[in-house]
Amino acid sequence: MPKPFRSLLPLLALAAGLSGCGTVNEKLSAGMGDYVPQWAGGLPADAPPRAGTPQYDAYVKERERKRLLPAADREKEEQAQKGATGSAPGNAVR
Repeated sequence: MPKPFRSLLPLLALAAGLSGCGTVNEKLSAGMGDYVPQWAGGLPADAPPRAGTPQYDAYVKERERKRLLPAADREKEEQAQKGATGSAPGNAVR
């Protein structure tokens, strides 16, 4: 076997092996992302629910309801929500 082909054969084997890992990771990453903590690169706390779940359907309906509200009513609702979930002044991060 000529020398250029000898060095090409391990590269092809490595590429084939890595491409197999890519398909496995694609299937695993869809579910594993839910279990990875946010500090390690997982989903943020305000991420919407996964599509196809009942929580996602409720999320879409609520988002559509807010989209159809007039802007003045939407701002009032957002201010009311911020006031209800606001943190105490002593807990501010500095």
